[in-house]
Amino acid sequence: MPRPSVMLSTIVCSVVLSTACSEPPQQEINTAQAAIDAARVAGAEQYAPESFTAATTALQQSHEAVAQRDYRLALTRAVDASDRAQEAARQAAEGKARARTEAEMAISASNAALLQLEARLKAADAAHVPARELASARAVAKDAVTALQKARATLIGGNYAEATAGVKGLQERIRSQIATVEQATASRTGRQPPRRR
Repeated sequence: MPRPSVMLSTIVCSVVLSTACSEPPQQEINTAQAAIDAARVAGAEQYAPESFTAATTALQQSHEAVAQRDYRLALTRAVDASDRAQEAARQAAEGKARARTEAEMAISASNAALLQLEARLKAADAAHVPARELASARAVAKDAVTALQKARATLIGGNYAEATAGVKGLQERIRSQIATVEQATASRTGRQPPRRR
């Protein structure tokens, strides 16, 4: 016959396990919610949408399991939601850094092209190219200045995807005008425009 102390330990363990599965895992649910909130602040909705959606789905499943009084499943889903939210936050940090680099490179490339266009316009003025032949290039240069100002402000504000979108196609438009200005200048000076690589 088991000793009284062994019987008492068995009863206590049974009660603890029974209690753990007889109440909603509120602490784990709260932890998961906090992790999801932190991931949202980190930008996971934008930069890690799949992991973030998986986290919110797992938390929703945890709530549904609580409603069905399946507290063991609720605990599992809450822990899963927390893990996925932390992963989403990590991915968001990496995605945001990558998006910032891409935005900075796009802005830098467009700015370099704009500086080239402005230099070609000065050379065209020196060669007395008629203003009407440079009107389109000047309009593009003016638009580029505005677009770059907005993109830089957006970059500083942390919206990297919008900053990149703000200069999308700008470099190509500028380079097209550079070619036009060079051709107009060459026709006035008798020199061949530089070859493009």
